[in-house]
Amino acid sequence: MTELRLGTLRTGGGRTVAVRVDAATAVETGHDDVGDLLRDPAWRALAAAADGRRHVLADLPPTAWAPPVLRPSKIVCVGLNYARHIREMGRELPAHPTLFAKFAEALIGPYDPIVLPAHAADAVDWEGEVAVVVGARARRLDEAAAARAIAGYAVLNDVTMRDYQYRTPQWLQGKTFEATTPFGPWLTVPAEGGDAPSGGPVGELVTAVDGEEVQRTQVADMVFGPAALVAYVSQIVTLNPGDVIATGTPGGVGHARTPARYLRPGQVLTTSVTGLGELRNDVVAEA
Repeated sequence: MTELRLGTLRTGGGRTVAVRVDAATAVETGHDDVGDLLRDPAWRALAAAADGRRHVLADLPPTAWAPPVLRPSKIVCVGLNYARHIREMGRELPAHPTLFAKFAEALIGPYDPIVLPAHAADAVDWEGEVAVVVGARARRLDEAAAARAIAGYAVLNDVTMRDYQYRTPQWLQGKTFEATTPFGPWLTVPAEGGDAPSGGPVGELVTAVDGEEVQRTQVADMVFGPAALVAYVSQIVTLNPGDVIATGTPGGVGHARTPARYLRPGQVLTTSVTGLGELRNDVVAEA
């Protein structure tokens, strides 16, 4: 089976999953979102056989795109997961992943605006990441089984309120502000039998602010790859179809610069990963 690309579109009556047929066209499956599709064990076959309403991708406005998965039961995020970045900071490579959580209310579509909340707008940072989406129930798996439980990959930016993050040693409060985490545009499902499910995507992750590149790294520089992360998290809690693991960000974040740089109203944040697509989000002030 060839590679699949699955997206969730907003329609006048709600939402629908669309499968990309070619570079210009997508067709609906009849499911509410990609998470809804993944809960059916036959999701690959259903996506491949989709024959619903067709969409010309060039005709879709940016507002038509929702996050691929709207209501994951879990969003597990990983910190300190790029080897070069860790070594640049003078640290030893970790023996175990650093984990924290994000809630579904944080997710926005791949082209939605990032609204800077008036009470937490002074230290808003970018963190380009690869998102892993689970495609089957995962509980106490080894890495080989964990690789088979991965549905695919998407682009995510873990936009962070640094002032809230560092109020305490626990990061969650700076990481899950409502409607701040762009995610999408596609869930890219590698061809069955390929190497990508265990090793993750290949190529580069690039983040830019107003066209100025601020992050660029080889995705293969991850300390803990997608299968290792799924296996590790599955020892702690059951992962369900549609759950998301944000795999961490490389160096180049604004908070670590001298002087520090943060997102401001009027800027445009773009995040891309080779083969997965690009997020493009206007940064706006809260009304």
